[in-house]
Amino acid sequence: MFELDVVTLSRLQFALTALYHFLFVPLTLGLALLLAIMESVYVMTGRTVWRDAVKFWGTLFGINFVMGVATGITMEFQFGTNWAYYSHYVGDIFGVPLAIEGMMAFFLEATFVGLFFFGWKRLTKVQHLVVTWLVALGTNFSALWILVANAWMSNPVGAAFNPQTMRMELTSFKEVLFNPVAQSKFVHTVSAGYVTGAMFVMSISAYYMLRGRHAAVARRSMTVAASFGLASALSVVVLGDESGYTAGESQKMKIAAIEAMWETEPAPASFTLFGLPDLETETTNYGVHIPYLLGIIATRSLDTPVEGIKPLVKHHEARIRNGLPGYRWMAENGGRPGAVVPPELEASMRDVGYALLLKRIRQDIENATGEEIAEAARSTIPDVPVLFWSFRIMVALGFYFIALFGVAFYLSSRRRIGQPWFLKLVMFSLPLPWVAAELGWIVAESGRQPWIIDGIMPTFIGVSSVPASNVAISLAAFVVFYTALAVVDVALLAKYIRKGPHAEPEEAPLAGPLPQAQPAFDASR
Repeated sequence: MFELDVVTLSRLQFALTALYHFLFVPLTLGLALLLAIMESVYVMTGRTVWRDAVKFWGTLFGINFVMGVATGITMEFQFGTNWAYYSHYVGDIFGVPLAIEGMMAFFLEATFVGLFFFGWKRLTKVQHLVVTWLVALGTNFSALWILVANAWMSNPVGAAFNPQTMRMELTSFKEVLFNPVAQSKFVHTVSAGYVTGAMFVMSISAYYMLRGRHAAVARRSMTVAASFGLASALSVVVLGDESGYTAGESQKMKIAAIEAMWETEPAPASFTLFGLPDLETETTNYGVHIPYLLGIIATRSLDTPVEGIKPLVKHHEARIRNGLPGYRWMAENGGRPGAVVPPELEASMRDVGYALLLKRIRQDIENATGEEIAEAARSTIPDVPVLFWSFRIMVALGFYFIALFGVAFYLSSRRRIGQPWFLKLVMFSLPLPWVAAELGWIVAESGRQPWIIDGIMPTFIGVSSVPASNVAISLAAFVVFYTALAVVDVALLAKYIRKGPHAEPEEAPLAGPLPQAQPAFDASR
């Protein structure tokens, strides 16, 4: 039964604020790099039409950037208000990348964003170009540190538990930074952001071209976005494969749930293209499979099996039992000066997090029955239907983007980018990158449950000791406030899109409808 307790409400609040925030992040990532590319063309050619394009897309970037900052600040405060024990337990590790991200976002990034907008008449062309590239660099660095922190929750490396302080402490910043999960998350996420930026530029450009407005800027922007978008969409698929491999190494249950794979697949495991997961019978009906593909993605081999949900639950049950002696020792000796874990309990201490899963069932977990241990082990199964369908829709959209940008690139090279049917298709595709990005976030975060730190701290342990009513009130306030921000963001974007780019007199936009065959794109013109 779905219960709105403090844990559920805290999770729901963080999920909603993160989903709102992630509406702005991908577009900021994509537009920042596109601005740098377009301004590079302007500096090389001296054509003012490129400066007009940079200023126009820069205005839309600025609106989105401000909204992203406004929604992102409150998210970090939630670690202290809603997840106080989590923050206390891992603050030494988790706080480091967040602090660096703050410096990147609010010092480097914000400083150069200001120079970008107010430096056009105060800086030389080359100086302003350097500023624009630094804006793009700062935006990507900001994303890096957030993803390093997030990846550590899925693969907690470079840290150790201190029984004297009863907290996790940093042992190797290098391991945290070069966490394989963090690296794959970063490149995959920023590539998805580049796809979002490219689709945004293409869609708005298509809108102008269909109406015969601002054709000089629109045509050039469309060409740049088509090339950039195709490269980014291909990168998303390739780098997503790397994310699958790292998840197969560190989050086996997540992979099994995404596949709705109840039993271990013999090597080489096949990928389920389509199926209907049935939770009651623990089977997947009407499955359509692609041989070998899952084995290659998850294990990089043809002879390694991919474990299913049921065997993993049995394995987790054994880890719960193994962690109980370590928990007993920690309850009796933890927090004392000079407390040292006995060598014979070191293996048990590594599984204390699994033993803590029993806390959701009973407080005196030392007396847990076999049935209760089995129930706790079953709680390690994430929401299979949500993961199964979210992942497949996301992947389908990824291949759609490759096809769409591929057609755009072909039409651009053939001087036929003004085809009305294609421009309409691009316009209607505008929201799809956001759908894919949000689904990717759902897959990443739902796939880690029931852990807030995989294998170490269950989510319900990390919550703050506050009344559920307090969280419900703040949740309602966040929904109202963030919805208002989203409406303002869309209204401002629509206002400046209707206004369009400002053109110098000699670069006045073409009048009348756009002809079917466009002149060849030449950046030097």
